[in-house]
Amino acid sequence: MESTALLIAASLNAGTVLAIASLGLLINEKAGIVNLGAEGMMLCAALAGFATVVHTGSTVAGFAAGMAVGALLAALFGGLVIWLNTNQYATGLALSLFGGGFSAFAGTAYVQEKLPEQSQFAIPLLSDIPFLGSALFKQHPMVYACVGLMAGLVWFLFRTRAGLVLRSVGESPESAHALGYPVRRIRLLAVMAGGALCGLAGAYVSTVYTPLWVEGMIAGKGWIALALTTFATWRPARVLLGAYLFGGVTMLQFHLQGMGVDVPSQFLTMMPYLATIAVLVLISRNPTWIRINLPASLGKPFYPGS
Repeated sequence: MESTALLIAASLNAGTVLAIASLGLLINEKAGIVNLGAEGMMLCAALAGFATVVHTGSTVAGFAAGMAVGALLAALFGGLVIWLNTNQYATGLALSLFGGGFSAFAGTAYVQEKLPEQSQFAIPLLSDIPFLGSALFKQHPMVYACVGLMAGLVWFLFRTRAGLVLRSVGESPESAHALGYPVRRIRLLAVMAGGALCGLAGAYVSTVYTPLWVEGMIAGKGWIALALTTFATWRPARVLLGAYLFGGVTMLQFHLQGMGVDVPSQFLTMMPYLATIAVLVLISRNPTWIRINLPASLGKPFYPGS
């Protein structure tokens, strides 16, 4: 029972990284922009967050630094694809490659650095409940904040005028422009908000999830987050559930190794990525489901007055 509780707790922790990044990418895609640079943004933000905590001792400052770096790189991406109409996919891939190379170069000085000890978090009384306490109520506050972020995003997208405008920009930018809405400005703000969340996810990885800095430590999480938005058919609640599912698959490999299950370690390492491919294949069998939820202008440039 205790090992199962620890597996659930680890799955929630791992899923939080994917959920925060995926919710950010969902905001981008609701506005009609595909940002394939999530991996690079998360790597740069992970380095920025780690370096900030090393020098200040404040995890909150590390999160803020990660968000700032993510937003800055997203603004660069947005300027290129929204104002200069460069290809979204090529620009995103370039950003991802840049982030990987720059973080590896700039992070060499921090490879041996260690973060200050962090206090253990627990919700009073609830954390003492057998099984549930260990599984659910001894998490970092960011895990619970992630659930609140999902609920807030649902409310924003489907219950507010600003959310309606954002979705209209993704569905029909020409119509939104004809009604007087600044489509390019709205898209840039959405891209920067998504970048800030990707940055927060990257900073969480290097300061809480695995509190250290090594080259390439995001290890494909940005790509899985991109796949999760499609897996969830662009719905925030489904993004959260999907993130915890993939977090569970990721942690299961370590759980099985700890139990002494005789499975090649290479296969266990492949499990999260195999699960991603399998889910996307299953979803792709129903194109109607994708078409109903897919933002109509996703990935397409907008030309004012066209």
